[in-house]
Amino acid sequence: MGKGLSTLQIIKLLFYLGVSVVSMVLPLTILLASIMTFGEFGERYELAAMKAAGISLTRVMMPLLGVTTIMAVMLYFFSNNIIPDFQRKAKNMLFNIAQTKPALNFTPGQFIDQIPGNMVKFDKIYGENAENIEGVFVHKKATSYDNQQTIVAKKGKFVPAVNKNYLKLVLYDGYVYEDNFAGKGENVRLKQPDQAIKFDSLTSHFDISEIINKAIEEEKITDDYRFQTFRELNKTIDKTKKENNKFFTNVNNDVLSQTNSVINYMDTKQNRAKAKPKQLLKLDTVKSEKKLEIISNAYTRLDNLKSTLEGKNNEMDPSIKYYGKVVIYQQRIVTYSFTCIIFFLIGASLGSIIRKGGMGLPVIIAIVIFIIFYVINVGIENVAWSGKINPYLAAWVPNIILFPFGVWMTYKALTDSQLFDAEKYKALFKPLTKLFVKNKEHKRYQ
Repeated sequence: MGKGLSTLQIIKLLFYLGVSVVSMVLPLTILLASIMTFGEFGERYELAAMKAAGISLTRVMMPLLGVTTIMAVMLYFFSNNIIPDFQRKAKNMLFNIAQTKPALNFTPGQFIDQIPGNMVKFDKIYGENAENIEGVFVHKKATSYDNQQTIVAKKGKFVPAVNKNYLKLVLYDGYVYEDNFAGKGENVRLKQPDQAIKFDSLTSHFDISEIINKAIEEEKITDDYRFQTFRELNKTIDKTKKENNKFFTNVNNDVLSQTNSVINYMDTKQNRAKAKPKQLLKLDTVKSEKKLEIISNAYTRLDNLKSTLEGKNNEMDPSIKYYGKVVIYQQRIVTYSFTCIIFFLIGASLGSIIRKGGMGLPVIIAIVIFIIFYVINVGIENVAWSGKINPYLAAWVPNIILFPFGVWMTYKALTDSQLFDAEKYKALFKPLTKLFVKNKEHKRYQ
């Protein structure tokens, strides 16, 4: 906000960010569409008519399953070839926007540092194009060892410059205060008086090329794993794995060297004790002061070793997390395609069983199923990032859990199961409800 972005640039950024969501949205869309479609068939008794005509539910589902498979394949190529390109555009655009200085937006009575290298304040701004100013204060930003300059003027005016990379400001009736400190010692600077120059008219140019030439879509970031295809990610994974193995080996060697130093110290004392049995010390025979010193030294060594282990673990966590992120990102290019097929099986089966179409119950069921899928997805992802589960397995766990459910729902739909029949569950719990509900029938009819 406030960085001078055009409407087109904002729309582009939202579009670039939105493309990456397609891989997650398409499975949800297929789930919702299949529930609504087969629910509509069931509600209008079209499925019953098809079955009466000898057309099985399997035959009805097959053409749509073929379409879903084609969409799943298309999603794979889309995620593999198109999304990485838009990820690169989005991340570079966000980075460039973050690095861009805010657009010039002068507010009367406030200090503004949007002009590079200067701090300005205008008491009043007026005119058709806000070109006239009064109560001008311009201070050049500099360290205490550089030349200082401050300009104060009663009024001024913005004038179009020949070079658009510069802001031209014409000031009237003011003073220029200068302190020439550059290259001078502290004593000289303390003795040197300020210099003041009075002017009737002063023209100043300010370089605003950093604001004008934003280059919002210039690609400066190129090495992110999210910019790579499935095959390119294989190379990144191998490289990351080798770097991690090398790092873990160095960490192990450091820890082992410290542990061995303690063991060697103990062995040395033990060998000396064997060579000179008379000098063998037992903790119980040592004086209390010496005993406390020995125990304190042992505790210090163990505490240092423990601190070292904790520090090494903290160093290893980012490497493990990055490796898990790369692997899961690669595998999701494939897993989300299979999720489309699984969601179709679940949606078509649920739609034919609940026999409700439209935007009511089907939408609620689809959202609930998708939330369950998303929670499993995020939860197992965090576990994989911590290194407690293989990231390859973690990427497939949501599909592994939902696939048996999809097969079971398809079986229930093919066998005309009354899975959502309320009367069935009432009859099941009727013996239990009788214990808590009074018989309302009149005694004369009992």
